[in-house]
Amino acid sequence: MWRLAEWLAVKTTGRLALGALVLFVLFVALVLPRQAGEAEQASGSSASPDTSLVYTAEQLYAWAEAYGAAGRAAYVRARLTFDVVWPLVYTLFLTTALSWLMARAFAAGSRWRLTAVVPLLGMVFDFLENGATSLVMVRYPAETPVVAQMAGVLTLVKWLLVGGSFGLLLVGIVAAIRRRGQGR
Repeated sequence: MWRLAEWLAVKTTGRLALGALVLFVLFVALVLPRQAGEAEQASGSSASPDTSLVYTAEQLYAWAEAYGAAGRAAYVRARLTFDVVWPLVYTLFLTTALSWLMARAFAAGSRWRLTAVVPLLGMVFDFLENGATSLVMVRYPAETPVVAQMAGVLTLVKWLLVGGSFGLLLVGIVAAIRRRGQGR
């Protein structure tokens, strides 16, 4: 993890971080709203495991029932298309932003530089969540109890890591501004 964090700090340029920010903003402004509308239309609901912080296996099965066959198929299709690209986009943004900021805010070897790895872990848990929820949707009405129970935990951990990454961005911004101010 240390080597990866330090490698990211060395390789991440301001231009790369800015480019990732622009891609992230464009994706949030143009792609996310369209995808949310398509998902709501296909499933008949705005409720989804992906956007929930906490849910139970019973709630996951209730969504699977409410979505119907066409909604479940659309859900799985979205997990295999949109929800492969989206985690890559937010992870690129968060990882480059944290790497760039923390390299300016903290000296080499600081534990704060490890924060650049947090979004990568969030992405892994997002992919695991997508696999678990998709498996439940594909197998429904047959139950997959262990996977259904794990799905809610995977989602919670994903949100803690991704949300925590945005919180760490704020820490990085404040620390970088402070260090720059001390350098003057």
